[in-house]
Amino acid sequence: MPKLLRNIKWEWAFYAAISGAVVMAIIYGLWRPHIKALPGGAAIYRLIPLLIVVRIVGAYFRGRRYQSRIDALQEALKQSAAGNWEARLPEERADAFAGAYREFNRLQQGLAERLRLLQQLGEKEVMGKAATVEEAVLEERRRLARDLHDTVSQQLFAIHMSASALPALLDKNPEHAGRVMQQLIEMSKAAQRQMRGLIAQLRPLELQGRTLPEALDRWFPDYCRQNGMQGTLDVRVSAALPPAMEHQLFLIIQEAMANVMKHSGADEVRLVLGETDRQVLLSIDDDGEGFSADQVKAGSYGLTTMRERAIQLGGDVEIATKPGAGTRIKVGLPKFAQANERDGRG
Repeated sequence: MPKLLRNIKWEWAFYAAISGAVVMAIIYGLWRPHIKALPGGAAIYRLIPLLIVVRIVGAYFRGRRYQSRIDALQEALKQSAAGNWEARLPEERADAFAGAYREFNRLQQGLAERLRLLQQLGEKEVMGKAATVEEAVLEERRRLARDLHDTVSQQLFAIHMSASALPALLDKNPEHAGRVMQQLIEMSKAAQRQMRGLIAQLRPLELQGRTLPEALDRWFPDYCRQNGMQGTLDVRVSAALPPAMEHQLFLIIQEAMANVMKHSGADEVRLVLGETDRQVLLSIDDDGEGFSADQVKAGSYGLTTMRERAIQLGGDVEIATKPGAGTRIKVGLPKFAQANERDGRG
């Protein structure tokens, strides 16, 4: 198709040459006796090639004009397919393409508005789920507080009572005192284990009170270190992102990193978070074992979950991998900063 579009001006010139030659041949055959009888008839015959050349040149430049209009439409379609919903075509020229350009612009405007609406609905859904999750977390913390009182607190009280009786037992019954001391050691170990478990469960969410870059600065190096990987973090986001987008991106990153840790056997992983005028871009690369295209199509390794999270905000997830060559996960989420700012002010 691109080759055809590039050659349209030459096709027009070719057809103009053929049609011009045919017309001139017909004129020559039908009007030859009359033209010869005219004064300067021979000069008229010499004009025929010139007329054909003029027709060819005119057809070439007209074809070139149409080609430029078609090329502009093709480029705009490529931009639209790449996610540039702001691509527009000029409508000021009144020609055969003006209507097509106008309809393309209307289509782009409609798609952009629908995608903005979908993203806003997705953000509301995400934040609604986040609020529900937060309430569940608070309820869980209340339950853990009760457990803390009923388990560790009770054990500490028992340890205190037994330890208080030890001085008297040591004088009266040293053998029994030794058994009590062993019980104290076991109870203290149990209390320590329970306390560690409760502390781990009560640890605050990474995004709580932080932006996504701040949370990544804190979480990503620790995660890589704890799992024996060399991590490289590159954050190039200048402006604050919507809370729903930060929430989904962080969950996608956690899912992707969990997959790297569980399945890839990677030694190094690189996380890049950046942006363009129209998109927030995330890529996670590892030097692990990779996996086959069939596993990608089957939605293995959490790809389905990551893609669902991205789709909620109008984006998508791409994965590039093959056995023995590592894996790259790319996420793109559209940005509608102006629309979101207007909504925030309203």
